[in-house]
Amino acid sequence: MCGIIGIVGTHSVQERLIESLKRLEYRGYDSAGVAGIVGGEVVRRRAAGKIKALEEVLAADPLSATVGIGHTRWATHGAPTERNAHPHRAGRVTLVHNGIIENYAEIRERLAATGRTFESDTDTEVIAALLDHELSTGKAPLEAFKAALDQLVGAYALGVLIAGEDGLILGARRGSPLVVGYGDGEMFIGSDALAVGPFTNRVSYLDEGDYVAIRHGEARIFDQSGAPAARAVRVVPASAALVEKGNYRHFMEKEIHDQPEGCQRTVAAYVDATTGRTAVPGGIDFARLERIQIVACGTAFIAGLLGKYLIEQLADLPVDVEIASEFRYRQPALRPDSLVIAVSQSGETADTLAALRYCQDKGMKSAAVVNAQESTMAREADVVWPIHCGPEIGVASTKAFTAQVSVLTALAVAAARARGRIDDAEEQRMVRLLLEAPRLIAESIELEDAVRAVAQEVAKARDVLYLGRGPMYALALEGALKLKELSYIHAEGYAAGELKHGPIALVDEQTPIVILAPFDSYFEKSASNMNEVMSRGGQVVFITDSEGERHAPKGARVVVTAPRCDPLIAPLVYSPPIQLLAYHVAVQKGADVDQPRNLAKSVTVE
Repeated sequence: MCGIIGIVGTHSVQERLIESLKRLEYRGYDSAGVAGIVGGEVVRRRAAGKIKALEEVLAADPLSATVGIGHTRWATHGAPTERNAHPHRAGRVTLVHNGIIENYAEIRERLAATGRTFESDTDTEVIAALLDHELSTGKAPLEAFKAALDQLVGAYALGVLIAGEDGLILGARRGSPLVVGYGDGEMFIGSDALAVGPFTNRVSYLDEGDYVAIRHGEARIFDQSGAPAARAVRVVPASAALVEKGNYRHFMEKEIHDQPEGCQRTVAAYVDATTGRTAVPGGIDFARLERIQIVACGTAFIAGLLGKYLIEQLADLPVDVEIASEFRYRQPALRPDSLVIAVSQSGETADTLAALRYCQDKGMKSAAVVNAQESTMAREADVVWPIHCGPEIGVASTKAFTAQVSVLTALAVAAARARGRIDDAEEQRMVRLLLEAPRLIAESIELEDAVRAVAQEVAKARDVLYLGRGPMYALALEGALKLKELSYIHAEGYAAGELKHGPIALVDEQTPIVILAPFDSYFEKSASNMNEVMSRGGQVVFITDSEGERHAPKGARVVVTAPRCDPLIAPLVYSPPIQLLAYHVAVQKGADVDQPRNLAKSVTVE
């Protein structure tokens, strides 16, 4: 969440700060601001709402600076107002911050006792006041910065300006990512490589606890102890082409349509199409494992639930899946002969990272299923299983979800072979199925016109139910989550067998019920649930395949016919229709599809 950009430039930075902040909009935000050094003093411009509001402020009162910082804020402490927008200032210090300072109240009280006053409700302002206090004792900027950092408890990525230090920006990270960009006589910091992408493709990723001082053409990096540190300078791929909408109306729409190519790229990394064998990197011996623990949040948790179904069914290997924010607080019973798999698109999700570290402390082998290969999880896990889906800009995950499921499916097949549950021939059959998935996903996306028609009716509803059995239950949870995220319609996903145990009370003529039911071993029971719903006036949207359509009870309001596929890849093939349904309902209601209210792309605080 939130976005940071800092530029030590050779010419005006105002337009470049805004350009970078626009690239960071996908992270989710509710206010924005910039600051720069002008004549030795720091001036700032802030606005609540979207970046357009900040641009209007700057049009009336431009920022004529060559050194500056910018920020998009997602509120954690204090309402999303201009008063609480970043950058925050105290004395000589002006800074931007991602994260949460857990001991801010204690620091604020201590500083208030010395006569300090505060103008905002944020934890961030306390950091500025603390650093200014350290400077007031006569410390040099880097010494004062280190002294302030040592007093902070919590997560942060920081970008700092100090009045009188015209060519200097300080940065630091703990729990939230920060990168350093190397330009031609210019230097940059950013919350990710995308932030500095318009200006340079040469970046260093700061390690946990690092802090940095950047000046023209120079970056001095220090580790948590204060010792100078060398961090590799990497050339990252050009980002611009990867984050354009092209002919699509929204990034989310583009990313739904990107899924066939994305799935192909993901599957190609985990199977050998020539031999028909899985090719999972990392050297994990699935035959020796007693258990797998998957930790994740949101959509990634649902991907993990699908992974559980697949791994247990194919490999006969017990799998626990838990919401990361609950996991470590209940003090789970863990054993070192287990593997923990953290699933996170960003690789920076705070709760998932904390759960991963908890398992590592218990002696467990660890793996990370992530999109960002330079992320904290990727660097800290023993094994990295990248999903290879490319940048995902829409806040609601689509192609990252199917990529996560693709990886977990390949892992399930590999584990089954390693544990002797399938032979070579069956492994080759399953690999062929995985290689077919991109084509079938593309066919599934071609249902868009039919789904758009359904969306016109669903958009009128106040409540929507999603039902499924087996892996389709997990997909029902994902369908409901997507609809809630994007359209703000209340939706719930249920295991269809639970219908009579309570949820059937919600069925009436005004409540659409989306039933996910490919023609598989669960179909007969799903059809029975469909009859139960229709007999009570429920308006059924039945998503099945051609064989399921032939055997389905008559009376569904709409039948969406997906491509026939093997149950192994059905979750991949049935994902686009539920994503498209949520997308088109949101469009119908005029919602902000790419940046739903109150949500952030990467949740880097607990």
